[in-house]
Amino acid sequence: MNKKFEGIMPALVTPLKEDNVTINEEAAKKLIEIHLGQGADGFYVLGGTGEGLILSKESRMVMIEAAVSAVGGRKPVINHVASMNFNEAIELAKHSEKIGADAIAAVPPSFFGYNDDELYNYYKKLAESVHIPLVIYYHPSAQKNMSAKLIARIFEIDNVTGVKWSSNNFFEMMKLKDITHGEMNIINGPDELLISGLAAGADAGIGSTYNIMLPQFKEIYRLFKEGKLSEALEVQMKVNNVIDLMLNTKLIPSVKKAVGFMGVDVGDGVFPNKIITDNEALELAKKLKEFGWPFK
Repeated sequence: MNKKFEGIMPALVTPLKEDNVTINEEAAKKLIEIHLGQGADGFYVLGGTGEGLILSKESRMVMIEAAVSAVGGRKPVINHVASMNFNEAIELAKHSEKIGADAIAAVPPSFFGYNDDELYNYYKKLAESVHIPLVIYYHPSAQKNMSAKLIARIFEIDNVTGVKWSSNNFFEMMKLKDITHGEMNIINGPDELLISGLAAGADAGIGSTYNIMLPQFKEIYRLFKEGKLSEALEVQMKVNNVIDLMLNTKLIPSVKKAVGFMGVDVGDGVFPNKIITDNEALELAKKLKEFGWPFK
C-alpha cells in the first residue's frame, strides 16, 4: 500500500453545541464546505486540534461520520483513532474503515514510558485491524523518544504509509526521509514552521490554524513548490503573527472563536479547556484585525 497525502489539510476543530458535549454536525458540514471552497486537499479529523482524545467514543463516531458524509469523497479524510483504551482505538479504526474514511492516524500511547518494541507492537496491531492506511502521529508531548530509526521500523509494517510530524526537530525528519529513501509520506505538523518542514522534505501540511487561514497556507505551499522561497517566507511570517496570538491566548479555544468570527459557531474547547469570555473575544477580534485578519 503506497497511499500518499499531499498539499494542505486542515486539522479540523470539532464543533460542539452549547452543552459542550454534543457534536454540532451542521456546523462541521458548513466548515468543511468552506474549506473545500478554499481548496483544502484533505481533512484530518479528531487529532489534537479536534480534541479526539478527550471526547467519548460515541461523539468521535458521530464527528467522523459527519465529516466523511460532508466531504463526500471529494478529498481524503484521515481519522485520528488513538485512545488510552487500546480496544477502543481498534473499534474506532474499524468504524473509520466501515464508513469510508481514507486512512486512520494514531498518536503513540503515553504516560507509561513504553519502549521501542512496545510502540512497534502497538502500531502493528492497530494497522492489522484495518485495510486502510495508518499514519503515525508523532508528537513529542505524547512520546518524546520516537526517533527516525523507530519510525522507519514502524513504516515497514503493512498499511503504515506515513507520519504526521508535529515536532520542530527537522534533523530527525531529514534522517527519516533518507532512511526510507523518500518513500514514507511525511506530513508537517507545526503550522508556524510549514516552510521549514517542506524544506526538510515534508510532502504536505496538517495544521490547527489552517481552519482560519487556509488560503495563506495554500499560498505558502504553492510558492515553495514553485521555488519562490522568499515570497513563501513572507506569507509564513504573516500567518505567524496570528499563530503567536493564538498560542498566547490558548490555541484550540482561540481558533474555535476565530472560526466563529468567520460565521461558523463551533462552540468552545472541550472541558477543561479555557472558555474565552466575551471581553476576551472582543480583544482577540481587535488584535486579529490589527494583523490584517481575515487576510484578503
